Amino acid sequence: MTSKTLVALQFAYKDKSLEENFETLATLVAQTLPNSIILAPELCLSGYKYEDMDKSAAFSKKIFPQILKLSCDKSIVLTLIEKENNSFFNTLYVLHNQTLIHKRAKAKLFPLGDEPKYFTSGSCDSIQVFNIDGIKIAVLICFELRFVELWYKILGADIILVPAFWGKARREHFETLTKALAITNQAFVIASNSCDEDMAASSGIITAFGEENRNNDLSLITQVYDPKINKTMRRYIDRGLL
Repeated sequence: MTSKTLVALQFAYKDKSLEENFETLATLVAQTLPNSIILAPELCLSGYKYEDMDKSAAFSKKIFPQILKLSCDKSIVLTLIEKENNSFFNTLYVLHNQTLIHKRAKAKLFPLGDEPKYFTSGSCDSIQVFNIDGIKIAVLICFELRFVELWYKILGADIILVPAFWGKARREHFETLTKALAITNQAFVIASNSCDEDMAASSGIITAFGEENRNNDLSLITQVYDPKINKTMRRYIDRGLL
């Protein structure tokens, strides 16, 4: 298996234009190595501008072919606003070598941010483990991280990705839950969050041993994926995941 580099992107975007945020995304992705698995913060092009939902959905649809091109020789995971039958969805896209390999709508919407008023939720049944080059991958989108029953659905994943727009007031929760997820599911966790002024940042990569590689000053946080770390932890504390 070709060596993979795990990448957590971290940048401020909520008060910037759709075009500017796409340029930031494209610039950062261009700096990553081939065979990288790249995670962007939740709704990294639009943020939660509820007054501009139609505009954001239209832009996402228009720019998608360009995002797909960015995934040449690498994998990109991000969420975009999607409109379908007059309903809006916070939709996860997993792109690999210029192909869409996995897609689903966010299942657990954040009530304190009025997300259920503007978005339609997806199904928890769509939260599943999928495969990239022989590596088992799963994704929990922001608020979904708080539902431990969803952790059980993705047991066995080698890498769990958490794209987030998580507030600064609950930074400790974000750091604690992402670390606990890595330890409990004995997997690598990539956490990618906005670093806008009122956001928690705390993006990074956590191993199955709970070792954290976080840095609030970087836009690109990287680490080589070493499957031996998962295997060692799973042998050390056997939960039947080998």
